[in-house]
Formats: sequence, C-alpha cells, structure tokens
Amino acid sequence: MPGTTPTGVQGMSTRARIYRALYDAEALCTRQMLAELCGISMPTLYHNLTDLMDAGLVRSSGEEQSTGGRRAQGLEIVPDARVAVGVSVTERHLLMTATDLRLRETAFRSLALDTAKQIREGGLIAPHIESFLDDYRVDRSRLLGVGITIPGMLTRDGRRIFMAPTIGVRDMPVSLLTRDIPCPVHVENDGSASGNAEYFVRRERRSLAYISLENGVGGAVVLSAGRPYAGANSRSGEFGHICVEPGGRRCSCGKRGCLEAYCSPRRIWDEFGVSAPAFFRGVEEHEPAYETLLYDILRHLAIAVNNVRMALDCDIVLGGSFSEHLQPYLPILRRYVVAGNPFDENADFVHFSRFRRHIALRGGALYFIQKFINGL
Repeated sequence: MPGTTPTGVQGMSTRARIYRALYDAEALCTRQMLAELCGISMPTLYHNLTDLMDAGLVRSSGEEQSTGGRRAQGLEIVPDARVAVGVSVTERHLLMTATDLRLRETAFRSLALDTAKQIREGGLIAPHIESFLDDYRVDRSRLLGVGITIPGMLTRDGRRIFMAPTIGVRDMPVSLLTRDIPCPVHVENDGSASGNAEYFVRRERRSLAYISLENGVGGAVVLSAGRPYAGANSRSGEFGHICVEPGGRRCSCGKRGCLEAYCSPRRIWDEFGVSAPAFFRGVEEHEPAYETLLYDILRHLAIAVNNVRMALDCDIVLGGSFSEHLQPYLPILRRYVVAGNPFDENADFVHFSRFRRHIALRGGALYFIQKFINGL
C-alpha cells in the first residue's frame, strides 16, 4: 500500500527497507512505486538505491508498459549476489544445501552417516562443509554463513544441546558441531528454522503454528509480526510431545502417547518394517493393514492439530518429509479435525507447507539471509 512501511521492516535502515520492499515485490517495481511503498522522498530513494546498485545487490529489470511518453524502468534484487548454506543433522544423514538470497537451491548433497556416533566424537560438520563448498565451487567471498539445524532442543543461551533423542544426544556443547567451520555459523532447532522459513515466504503475514513431521516431530510458533515465540525455556513448538494417547506408544523421549510416537516414519518402520514411500504405495494399492494404520495416523494428527488450534487460534501448517506423503489425504485429515473441534465448521486453517522439500535446510540458510537484509 503506498505510503506505508512494508510488513516486518520496522527498525531497519532506509536502505534495508528499500531492499526488502524490492525483495517482496510480486510484480515490476519502479522507482516511483518504491518511494511510495517505503514512504520516502525521491532524493532519499535515489541516494540509497545508488548504494545498493553499486554494491551489486539491485539491478534494472525491464520497463513498465506505457500509453505514451518515456517508459519507467523496473528494479529487482540480484538473487545470486550472496549465498547461504543450510545443514540439517538427521538420525542417519547429513544434508547440505546452498541457496541464493531467494532461498532457491543451487547445490544439494546428502551423506549417509551414523550422526549420533560422529557428533559425540566431534568434528562432524566442518570437513563435509569444506568438501561441499569445494565440489560445488561456492564463491566463499559471497558466503554469508552456515546455518545448522538439529532435531532437538537447545538451552536458552544456545550453547548446549539440551536434548535431541532421535540422534541420541543429551546435554552436549554446540561447539562439537561448529568447531573448525571457517565462516559464521548458527545452530537452531529444525522445527524453529522451518517455521521461520514458512512464515517468510507467506504473504499473508498471519500468525502460524508450524508442525514439522520428520522421524522426529517438532515445530514452531511464529507471530504475525514475524517474531518467533520461543517460550520461557526455548521449548515452544515442541508439538511432537503433545500427548495424543494417554498411556499409549512409547516415544523416543521416554514418555508414552506423544504425537511423535504416532505420526512419524519411525512408527511405520516399527510396525511393518518398510519405508514411508513403500508404505504409501501400499496404501494406494488398498492394502488393508496399511490403510488402517494411515487412518490411525491421521486421527492422532487431528487430535494434535485441534489441541494447537484451541491453544493458539491460528493457522496450522504441516511440513517436513513425512508430510509430503500425507498431502493427498488432507480432506480426510480435515474431516477428523472438524469432528473433534467444537468451534470451527471447517478446517481450512490447516495447510501443508509451501516448500516441497528441504525446508529445514532452507530455514538454516535463511538465518543468515535475514541477518544480511536487516543489516543493510
């Protein structure tokens, strides 16, 4: 809207506000439009825009259609002006991606590793990062940093991993992950990183609860101003440990009945000894035992969704590798949600992530992209 500050840029410098407005533009953006959007004068715009263009961060992007006279020239950011790396530590793999400023993947690698053993021994990340950067010829002069995501909780100061049961880690210093990495590095919970990435690409700018469905189940709460809600002990969004079946299946955390014990690929493996893709192929072929388990997974997921909806009254987004298999069954899930919800007549507040893959990785990279934009 002309004359207003773009959402989420309060407190930024004028240069950063201009860049963020261009970043968010969904169509051709002219200098005049940019000045109105940021609520600044044309001389102020030209001064800051010159700096951005000289730095190689903004460029001309074509011309606006005109009914007569000189056509106004458009502007856009230069996506590959910088690169960020996201790393995801999972139970059996180390995943790495390089992204441009628009979170588009430019390189990806998956390594099969005994992560629990290697983390305890230290030195897990650095040599693999070095090899990844070298093999894909990532320009280190443009590298903003490495964002590492883990399936576990960190202490409030971010210096220790409090608990990460799926990778067999408790009370471990973060430095065992980050040592010897020769660039800025940041470590955070994979659900929190994913929730931040999901909010970042949504134009609605509404508060959301993100439920991450991987081998472990986690998530994040992001408020409408783009602020993550961490909670008193940085444990907000640990949706995997909502109890959906009192006295039920044992969870990796040691308790019984947690969502994670009911709605993850680990359950499928425990019950049938098959991978998630093989299981869902069986569902498509109408294997009765597989269909029964799928409906049970959806019912327990609906219980968790309703609990989160009752507590937070916001949109709920399901993401992560396991959620990709569940997307065809959204109508069934929504029916289960409505059946257990006394207030909502439909469940259109339940969505799947806009990222088709690697959301935690991109969320790790996003930490440095946001830091870069905000610091312009």
